[in-house]
Amino acid sequence: MDLDYTASEEAFRREARAWLEANVPKKPLPSGDTAEGFALHRQWEKQLYQGGWAVVSWPRKYGGREATLMEWLIFEEEYYRAGGPQRIAQNGIFLLAPTLFEFGTEEQKDRILPRMAAGEDLWAQGWSEPNAGSDLAGIKSTAVRDDARGGFRLNGQKTWCTRGAFSDFMFGLFRTDPAAERHRGMTYFLVPLRAPGVTVRPVGRLDGDAGFAEVFLEDAFVSDRDVLGGVNDGWNVAMATTSSERGLSLRSPGRFLATAARLVELYRRCKDSADKALRDQVVRAWMDAEAYQLYTLQTVTRVMEGGSIGAESSINKIFWSEMDVRTHETALALLGETAELDGGPSAEAAGAWMKGYQFALAGPIYAGTNEIQRNVIAERVLGLPRK
Repeated sequence: MDLDYTASEEAFRREARAWLEANVPKKPLPSGDTAEGFALHRQWEKQLYQGGWAVVSWPRKYGGREATLMEWLIFEEEYYRAGGPQRIAQNGIFLLAPTLFEFGTEEQKDRILPRMAAGEDLWAQGWSEPNAGSDLAGIKSTAVRDDARGGFRLNGQKTWCTRGAFSDFMFGLFRTDPAAERHRGMTYFLVPLRAPGVTVRPVGRLDGDAGFAEVFLEDAFVSDRDVLGGVNDGWNVAMATTSSERGLSLRSPGRFLATAARLVELYRRCKDSADKALRDQVVRAWMDAEAYQLYTLQTVTRVMEGGSIGAESSINKIFWSEMDVRTHETALALLGETAELDGGPSAEAAGAWMKGYQFALAGPIYAGTNEIQRNVIAERVLGLPRK
């Protein structure tokens, strides 16, 4: 692995940095999990697209720059260094899009990808159900063939759909062959959330944001053109999405490098009251972020040389999710009692860390709980027998 950037990569970095410094909002946008914040973030997604930075690694025909994976990592570093807003398009561009590139028809790619890149259509993920969270094979929602209309009628319930309350579409799995084995007989559908028979109900959170949603489907019709991959082959298609979710695309190193840099600045402000143990935790957070960057660079090098990301993406997911929690716990310990302030001049910086901590706690749960990921590692990476 060569850790030196090429001249063209450095030029790419300078171009990205200049655009971001000129365009990133000076004041943080409201949470993208609120109606107001979601609307403002959609405007930002459109601004990114107009500047040519929404999907840098995609083909130009879909709105990208055809950047390499290394250049994408560079852009992500610069994006988080500049304090860019959260990407409310992430479910689409980081999870669904790689799956579309692998399994989608040309018609699907031409129809879906440009609007996704432009922020015109935003996507929610429809995996979890009330009795099937990390056990994706346990889903009960069904899809029944409707030959007269050329498609399927969907029934069931999806829950914990991130930003589902405001999104336009949802991708998810439904059972098309109830008699099949657990990991078979499922199909991957692209579902319009404003279609007849689809009811979206926001899920209130303790922090007041209402981006999560439950989605209820009652004979909701989805046409054949919105089946991704083959009928009854949804499990294989979904595994491509989960590899993206746990592997490279969902959590780039730039996110954690920027958080670690913020933590160091916080320590410098609080060091007079911080003990040695907290200093060591700050150092560990910095080292962990750098280690994650090096690991990701190694993975990208392998992929660019024709390799692939397999079950080891579960190791990756455990590392970044638990690192994120530890980093934010350290920040709150440095802040002490001010971490809990909800108003006043001392609360602004503390509030950002508390909000980040609350979100970090979800990391070991979403993208497949870390308990499940440890099982995957034991069985599929280490080759250990099932108990």
